[in-house]
Amino acid sequence: MSAWEANIRRVVPYVPGDQPKGDKLIKLNTNENPYPPAPGVLKALKEMDYDRFRKYPDPACSVLVEALAGYYHVNPDQVFTGVGSDDVLAMAFLTFFNSKKPVLFPDITYSFYDVWADLFRIPYETIPLDEEFCIVKEDYYRENGGIVFPNPNAPTGVLMPLDEVRDIISHNQDVIVIVDEAYIDFGGQSALELLDEFKNLLVVQTFSKSRSMAGMRIGFAIGHPDLIKALNDVKYSYNSYTMNMPSLVLGTEAVKDDVYFRQTLQKVTDTRERAKIRLKELGFAFPDSYSNFIFAAHETCPAGELFEALKKEQIYVRYFNKPRLDNYLRISIGTDEEMEQLYQFLEEYLKNR
Repeated sequence: MSAWEANIRRVVPYVPGDQPKGDKLIKLNTNENPYPPAPGVLKALKEMDYDRFRKYPDPACSVLVEALAGYYHVNPDQVFTGVGSDDVLAMAFLTFFNSKKPVLFPDITYSFYDVWADLFRIPYETIPLDEEFCIVKEDYYRENGGIVFPNPNAPTGVLMPLDEVRDIISHNQDVIVIVDEAYIDFGGQSALELLDEFKNLLVVQTFSKSRSMAGMRIGFAIGHPDLIKALNDVKYSYNSYTMNMPSLVLGTEAVKDDVYFRQTLQKVTDTRERAKIRLKELGFAFPDSYSNFIFAAHETCPAGELFEALKKEQIYVRYFNKPRLDNYLRISIGTDEEMEQLYQFLEEYLKNR
């Protein structure tokens, strides 16, 4: 090995879901919204002055910050924005998890958490979920350097009730607790309701799922002004211009149209509830999902086999070849037409295998 190789920072990277290309495929593997963004987004895109591209964007992201603050009834100094919630979460790890004590998060959860911990040399411990894939709140009543968990969890879709979220925070008021709410708009109560109770709470959300803007990479955090200032101090020490101008303009338009937002959420959740019925009829079992996906295992057919069979038919779902997960498929909720094609293939395949 060359001498310079010894100084390379090496980590095992996060592996994203496949992004297959083609017009006839059914893409149910990365939890994207099957419906387009709000109409105002398209209008603003068509009217955008491309001459503005030669200038740097607003480093404070003021137009989007103010829109989010108004929508969620908080002050602008309580809002931080970033390039997708991954950027926001990574910045939060870097900012808040600097103790020699381990950060705690579930053993089955968003698989970027351990990547960031390794990248930033943050000690951590994973806490096992119970047999029903639920977080056991009492397991977090212990000394630690911080806590992070998604709610609903990924890739299971299991929702922790708000009173249990409150309980975990109340037992850990000497560290920062991050609640990752990428899927909260599809069901459950947001921990935003707890912000007045806890100065150590940071709630992170994204435009990638419920607002149909995964391609624009917009995420945000809401918390006490002291937490937001700390995040911005780190951001300005790293890259002042994290968000591009189109994302700021189009993200603001998405926030404005609450009627369309609610209609889209309803369509996705209605399809999800029908999917639960259809998948059970086909022999699948799964924890109850409050997200825009279902984490399902078939009673007789291995998940790996189904994954490969579906892929041959250009139907893409997510398969995790890991302990406790390797008999499950994570199926994103598509349109009713896409889901019907999924059911038809599964019915035929399971009948003839």
